[in-house]
Amino acid sequence: MDTATDDDILLRTDKDGIATLTLNRPDARNALSTGLMAALQTELDRISADTAVRVVVIDANGPAFCAGHDLREVRAAPQREAYEYLFAQCSKLMLSITRLPQPVIAKVHATATAAGCQLVSACDLAIAADTSKFATPGVNIGLFCSTPMVAVSRNVGRKRMMEMLLTGEMMDAEAAADAGLINRACPAAELDDAVSDLCATIASKSPLTLKIGKEAFYRQLEMPLEDAYTYASQVMVTNMLARDAEEGIDAFLEKRSPEWRGE
Repeated sequence: MDTATDDDILLRTDKDGIATLTLNRPDARNALSTGLMAALQTELDRISADTAVRVVVIDANGPAFCAGHDLREVRAAPQREAYEYLFAQCSKLMLSITRLPQPVIAKVHATATAAGCQLVSACDLAIAADTSKFATPGVNIGLFCSTPMVAVSRNVGRKRMMEMLLTGEMMDAEAAADAGLINRACPAAELDDAVSDLCATIASKSPLTLKIGKEAFYRQLEMPLEDAYTYASQVMVTNMLARDAEEGIDAFLEKRSPEWRGE
């Protein structure tokens, strides 16, 4: 399945339960224009209701993964209303990734800065080429990366995060992996295989279990410890009563492969 042409700012391809959304504004370094964010939002909304999709990959064409917001577009409409719309649209997009039932993997082949770094952070997992770089460089142009900070600071420790925000300096892929911004870095020539292998592993699991688990993961993170245990215990009860959990346990005991039904 392919729902886009090479002239589109966002491409979608589907294969073996994997939906790949490819940012396709290479000349603009895949800057997140309002149009590109709207296209991403539309596809994510479609995917959220598509039970055939097991995993989502966010990819990009061109010399950069994503350079953040489109500054030319931003400066073309320097009004409060336009800024409020832009950042509300971006926040909704990032939340949609977190709330999507399917796991989302960022496939980072090159530099991701500002809202592009935010996009990587908003994804559940991220695999990057070892030549990739990351930054929240807004401070360099008098614009603190406040909204990117929300997502990135939920991946990176405080001291490392403040260094990124206050200096605007680039972080290489090895440091990004060490900081928790990405899962791992690999040679650029191995990136396709690394992401494909990860997708295949995740897609082999029960889609219902993945949905339950992803939602629970993000919800419990914001809870006090005792509340998190109470909530997680109830999630476990619900999960245990699902047909897929019964099938998974029986398959394990019977030493056979489970047959998931997503129920």
